[in-house]
Amino acid sequence: MGPESATILVLGFLFFFIAIGIPLAIATLSTAIILGMSMFGFNSVLLIANRLYDASTNYVLIAVPLFILMGVLMERGGIAARLFTVLHIWSARLPGGMGVGCVFAGAIMAAMVGIVGAEIITLGLVAMPAMLARGYDKRLTLGVICASGSLGAMIPPSLVLVFFGLIAGESIAQLFAAAFVPGVLMALSYAGYIVIRASLQPALAPPPTREEIEMPLGEKLALGTGLILPALIILGVLGSIYFGIAAPTEAAAIGVAGALLAVTISGNFRLSDVHHTILQTGRAIGPVLWVFLGANALISIYSLSGGVNYLAGLIGSVDLPPMGIILVILFLLFLLGMVMDWIGIAILTMPVFLPVVEGLGFDPIWFGVIFCISMQIAYLTPPIGASAFYLKSVAPPDVTLSEIFASIWPFVGLQVVVLALVVAFPGLALWLPAMLN
Repeated sequence: MGPESATILVLGFLFFFIAIGIPLAIATLSTAIILGMSMFGFNSVLLIANRLYDASTNYVLIAVPLFILMGVLMERGGIAARLFTVLHIWSARLPGGMGVGCVFAGAIMAAMVGIVGAEIITLGLVAMPAMLARGYDKRLTLGVICASGSLGAMIPPSLVLVFFGLIAGESIAQLFAAAFVPGVLMALSYAGYIVIRASLQPALAPPPTREEIEMPLGEKLALGTGLILPALIILGVLGSIYFGIAAPTEAAAIGVAGALLAVTISGNFRLSDVHHTILQTGRAIGPVLWVFLGANALISIYSLSGGVNYLAGLIGSVDLPPMGIILVILFLLFLLGMVMDWIGIAILTMPVFLPVVEGLGFDPIWFGVIFCISMQIAYLTPPIGASAFYLKSVAPPDVTLSEIFASIWPFVGLQVVVLALVVAFPGLALWLPAMLN
């Protein structure tokens, strides 16, 4: 069986399994076994087992559950609710101030949590009732929460960046630094859109109460004192990675210890919460790790078949200028994002796309950032659009999925604009890593 036949077999079985509702982890592992048995017989089982062992014993992989645990600790300690309260009070004088506060809360939570699902659910529980009770337009509220939560895919310590670094063999510290400016730019674009929209259509975002506007500066500062320690933890974790003081795994472990200290001091975390925290962390990381292992098995067998080199050569031979090939890759990522989870896309496509990207002379760190933005767009766009399903799980009964999907398109447009800027001006992603070096 040649690489062409192997490619047809992989695509056929993979999309068949996905179409009938088989979980992606099982679909990729099953496809790997079928391809391996077809090409290498029973020896392929040993190859797959060795690949799974190597993937699961990667030291950097330990950072993933630790970053998730850090975020879950802060979320269960009530820090998210206080964060939203403080930021919407501080932005009260802006048109759409509560929505702006939600965006900035989402950006800071992204640096604490790094998980889109957890962030959207938390914002849905904290910000959505407050915004709807204030009289904010339902569609604007839904879109703001989905978009703000999706920042968890972009702003460090994003799991998308961690896994991209693992797969591509690139520095996670460099990826974190490269994603920082585009992530902030994304958050500012959301906030700017809300301010402009609320200025043009004041009925969508009612003004703040007199108490919020006239609150003395001392009271505003007092509201934020409980967030000083979490902010120091975030700065310590990311700063230690950026400046090479600690590896991502070590920084994540320090972050967990700091988060545990912060929530203990806050008084909102009890001994009985430990069990729920560990359980929530396991539920968040379990599906991701299973897909990581299954896709690793598939790509190892497919690579041995010559399929990876075949596809890379096929894409690289397209009669287009280098930037045209990048746009083709982004279009393929967009299509895959409509039917697959980001972790599966990363593991299955990066061994194919990265050699092409590097062969064209592009920086893999820059490509990691535009891949991350593409996956952020995938979180919002139907039919998968995981963000909509996360929000629906905590939304009032009268909120439909169609309403949620209809609310996100302005923010998808902003994501595409930021993606275009990073593609056109790579310095937006590469400036900070160069400065830190």
